[in-house]
Amino acid sequence: MATDIIYLNGEFMPLEEARIPVLDRGFIFGDGVYEVVPVYSRHPFRLPEHLRRLQHSLDGIRLAKPLTDAEWTVLTHDIVARNPGDDQSIYFQVTRGVARRAHEFPQGAKPTVFMMSSPLVTPAREQVENGVACITATDFRWLKCDLKSVSLLGNCLLKQTAVDAGAAEVVMFRDGYLTEASASNVFAVRNGILLAPPKNHLILPGITYDVVLELAGANKLPLEVREISEHEVRTAHEIWITSSTKEVLAVTTLDGRAVGDGKPGAVFRRIHALYQDFKQTVMRRAA
Repeated sequence: MATDIIYLNGEFMPLEEARIPVLDRGFIFGDGVYEVVPVYSRHPFRLPEHLRRLQHSLDGIRLAKPLTDAEWTVLTHDIVARNPGDDQSIYFQVTRGVARRAHEFPQGAKPTVFMMSSPLVTPAREQVENGVACITATDFRWLKCDLKSVSLLGNCLLKQTAVDAGAAEVVMFRDGYLTEASASNVFAVRNGILLAPPKNHLILPGITYDVVLELAGANKLPLEVREISEHEVRTAHEIWITSSTKEVLAVTTLDGRAVGDGKPGAVFRRIHALYQDFKQTVMRRAA
């Protein structure tokens, strides 16, 4: 059986041999950030965009960049090569490192850098064809959701409410407006117009979110990026969730009620097909 090979602080090693000191601030405080890069046919998808988002997260927690983009790129390809499977999900994590337990930032601590590969699991054909069920909840997370922080307890609690309800995701509202889902961005379609919440501190700037906006613009699909009220979401003709692993997925029931006619809509089907074509084009160029 193949052994998972990870990268930790300058070394490649089997996953079961990796060790982190208990005083690592990622363990003690959740003081760190992460990134997830999908890999198709052994080619990382939109790696420069993922690295820019990683840099945004590092800047947001005032953590110096431990590696250059060129070094991250080499390591990403190396991790892919050392692990089985053409389609992989590459996880990056950077913490502030090991120091005595104190809330203030330690002086001179060396960041902990960790990378691993997991199989990339994208939506099954049945989910794409039939859509998924979601529930809703109040967004009670902190106010810097644009940072991809390892402090994900709020997201985990919210995601578990979806699991408990037999749903794929929980769509969140804050002060009467759509933010995102626990591990996805959210789009709505009303009267043929694609609606997207704006990028701000209340949502994670999704890489797939950007691709959807680019595809909508390139194909002249009506699009509005603005605050979306809870009423607009609940009466939408289509709702989608998007992420690097979910890609673009239709929500066909929300809180047990059908979205539109209860089937993936025409705008979703068009964007989904465009996304798959775009992905294949990018991979061919990278080959």
